[in-house]
Amino acid sequence: MARAQISMYLPPDINPTQAPVAYGCRALPKLNRELQSEDLLTRQKALVALCDLMHDPEYVFEAIHIGCLESLKALIKDSDDVVRIKTTEVLYIMATHNVGRNGFLECGVILALSSLLNEPHHICRRNLHQAYKHLAELPAGAQGIVRSGLIPALVWKMQREEEDIQELILDTLAPCLQVDATEALSSRAVPFLKQKLLSANKDIRSKAARVLIAISIPLEGKNQVCQYDVIPILVHLLRDKDTEVQANAAGALMYTVVTTEGKYAALDAEAIPPLMQLLSSAKSKVRLNATKALTMLAEAPEGRAYLQSHVHVFRVLEAEQNEAIKRAAQIAIKVIEWKP
Repeated sequence: MARAQISMYLPPDINPTQAPVAYGCRALPKLNRELQSEDLLTRQKALVALCDLMHDPEYVFEAIHIGCLESLKALIKDSDDVVRIKTTEVLYIMATHNVGRNGFLECGVILALSSLLNEPHHICRRNLHQAYKHLAELPAGAQGIVRSGLIPALVWKMQREEEDIQELILDTLAPCLQVDATEALSSRAVPFLKQKLLSANKDIRSKAARVLIAISIPLEGKNQVCQYDVIPILVHLLRDKDTEVQANAAGALMYTVVTTEGKYAALDAEAIPPLMQLLSSAKSKVRLNATKALTMLAEAPEGRAYLQSHVHVFRVLEAEQNEAIKRAAQIAIKVIEWKP
């Protein structure tokens, strides 16, 4: 005869490290209360459960609405390593959603996270920089990071962090410096980026060149790229095996050679031959940036004289379906064929 007996063991699908999640609309308020608990294990379990829920943007919206961000900001300063690590993981997952990024801006999470820039645990710092990277993808987020005064600290950290975190910092800096490169320029970002261009890691080379594109938009950035002799390295990277490195190096040159000093520095480094080779690249971004860089160099008499015998190459590009490349080729031909 069957007997009603309760097993002493948990069901096999129960995670003992995770707090039980209440049903429906009661789930997040319960977890938010547990985040504020005096008991360490309760806080840890609530954070593990929250990590799972924050993959859903609807839960992210509700969490922000009931004040979870304020609870998480307090836990950033928790004395327990696991709590800090799981808190930054929750925040970085929230930052992958647009609603989460907006919540960061409204609740002042950017500065709160910056207190962990010198955190001894690598995974905690990685989570922090992943959150900043996703936040910077939103124009308002990039502005928020710049206004928080974090650019000098990020530039400094770019030199000292491990490679995986360096990549995240470079991803963060690129959109932020498009907003304002002033603090980066005064923090010696250009010589630091010059070193990164020489990295054995192709992703770091590519991302450093991408940041140089942003930093070369203002005149002072163009001047510093020339001052620190970065142009010969960019010319060298035009022959890199990685097409993304080629594209970003050509893009950085495109902005830098706008000035007369930049033009002649590029001509002295013999930038035209490798740029011409990139016009036949299979990647449209490479062809576009190379075409624009050559157009800038054609504004110098020496550059124009060299390119006049290669107009036929630009006429081939003029027949492309890609409208941006087609328009860039037409402008290049006009500049090359211009006569005083």
